[in-house]
Amino acid sequence: VQLQASGGGLVQAGGSLRLSCAASGIISRLDIMGWYRQAPGKQRELVARITSGGNTDYADSVKGRFTISRDNAKNTVSLQMNSLKPEDTAVYYCNVNRLRVIGGSNDYWGQGTLVTVSS
Repeated sequence: VQLQASGGGLVQAGGSLRLSCAASGIISRLDIMGWYRQAPGKQRELVARITSGGNTDYADSVKGRFTISRDNAKNTVSLQMNSLKPEDTAVYYCNVNRLRVIGGSNDYWGQGTLVTVSS
């Protein structure tokens, strides 16, 4: 699986951005697609994830502001980010989490796209 993310950039606080990620290769209906972010000096953290059935999970810090969506036919996942705050500044990574038959899971990562929110 290869992931190509796009849509990052510089935006003022209160503004919006939309991130998109296209996956090449086979994406199973069991795969979970999502977005993580890593701010300078901090660990990578989950932002949002979504199953093929549309079940979603969000970090508390983005609930009500970010919306994740997935197009199973096109193997894409998007993140609509509204009411952006300076603390949302980070490199955002697209992710596919795939369960393994033998247990556990594998993670596939995109190259990351920088989101900068100015105050």
